[in-house]
Amino acid sequence: MAKRKRTPPMLWEVPDELWERIEPLLKRLDPPARTGRQRVDRRRVLDGIIFHLRTGCQWNHIPRVYGDDSTIHRCFQHWCEVGLFKKLWARLVRECDELKGVQWKWQAVDGMLGKARFGGALLVPTPPIAGKMAQRRAC
Repeated sequence: MAKRKRTPPMLWEVPDELWERIEPLLKRLDPPARTGRQRVDRRRVLDGIIFHLRTGCQWNHIPRVYGDDSTIHRCFQHWCEVGLFKKLWARLVRECDELKGVQWKWQAVDGMLGKARFGGALLVPTPPIAGKMAQRRAC
C-alpha cells in the first residue's frame, strides 16, 4: 500500500511551532480573569481571525468551527487594543532577521492604483460638464 502524503496545514491555521511562541505573549498581554465564564480556546479564535483576514469575509460569515463570530470579533478588538499583533509582528520579524530569512534589500511594497475620478480631468480633454466639476473641486 502506498504511503499517503501528509497534507500541508491550511493557510489560516496556526502551526504548533508558531503557537508555542504566540501563547506566552498572549498569556502576558491578555491574562485570564479569576472569575466569570471560562475562556474560549484562544488558538481557535486566532485561527478564526486569520481566516477572516485571509479570506476577507464578513465577521458573521466565519465558519462555526472557529467559534462564535461575535466572540472572535471581540477578541480581535481587544487584542488590537493591547497591542498583541504589533508585538507579535515585531517578534516574528526579529526571529526572521536572526535566521537570515528575509533579504531586506530585495523586499518591495505592493500597491494598487485606482482611477482618479475627477483629479485627472484637468490633464485630458473631458466632456464640458466633467471639466467644470473638476475645476470646481480644484479650487
